[in-house]
Amino acid sequence: MNKKDLKIIFMGTPEFAVGTLRRLVEDGYNIVAVVTQPDKPVGRHQDHLQPSEVKRYATEQGIPVLQPVKMKDPAFVEQLAAYHADLQVVVAFRMLPEVVWSMPRFGTFNVHAALLPQYRGAAPINWAIINGETMTGVTTFFLDKDIDTGRIILQKKFPIPDDADVEYVYDGLMHLGADIAEETINLVLDGDGHVDSTDQNQLTATDCELHQAPKIFKDTCKIDWTKKAKQVYDFVRGLSPYPCAWTTMQPANGETGKANTYKIFKTSKTGIACTEKPGTVSVRKNQLLVACSDEWLSIEELQPAGKKRMPATAFLNGIHSELTCI
Repeated sequence: MNKKDLKIIFMGTPEFAVGTLRRLVEDGYNIVAVVTQPDKPVGRHQDHLQPSEVKRYATEQGIPVLQPVKMKDPAFVEQLAAYHADLQVVVAFRMLPEVVWSMPRFGTFNVHAALLPQYRGAAPINWAIINGETMTGVTTFFLDKDIDTGRIILQKKFPIPDDADVEYVYDGLMHLGADIAEETINLVLDGDGHVDSTDQNQLTATDCELHQAPKIFKDTCKIDWTKKAKQVYDFVRGLSPYPCAWTTMQPANGETGKANTYKIFKTSKTGIACTEKPGTVSVRKNQLLVACSDEWLSIEELQPAGKKRMPATAFLNGIHSELTCI
């Protein structure tokens, strides 16, 4: 079988998935349809529908697009089955019911942005950085009944530099994800659908430390200044530039004034020991420092509510009172 004969349905929604879809299209694989999320209402009155990045690209390429509200909808299942796909490729999409993932004769594989079985869940890139990991990667695995637990096909590693943020790792894994998806499809072609894979239970029995990577909400992103400086540093870069860590500052020493919220995009470690109460703000040599449980951490870039992102030096020019983080 060659790649023109292998009928593939691609499933995904965000820009991360477009990287793989584009690679497969440009390299001549037979993408017979794309499945993505329904258009999202946006605007003040929610009266404008915004298509997903995957839909935008698929439409440009003239690929049929399916947008089910419910994956078990009989009408959608019937529509999907009509394509008689040999294989389904999933990148950054929702959990699929068995009636969908078991449909193709060669199965359904997922491209996951982590080295499974580590970091199962919706936000593996963020949590790997937040936890201070120095290595991550991508995994392809066959879908089964439980989320992110299917048999592993391939893995590729990606180092995380100490100063890397989500944007850097996201871009790196997006390109690596396209590589591993293409390699996995070629294994399917070479084996006429028979592909060697590894049970994740074999890996969990080793020294591999397991982590969850749940979806991130606004409350998740609040900075806890009682943690060590390295932990806060990793927390900030693990959420930058989106959805972004945040903190609240208010006037210190009993001064009047309301507390304001600030997004924190970038910090740097100072190595300067600190005995002040965590959250205490200090300005030294044009640096905006905040006390953590062990050291001072320097805020490099932030965004006050209602204003643009700015370097800390610009923010300091407008400070007229002492502040503290709460």
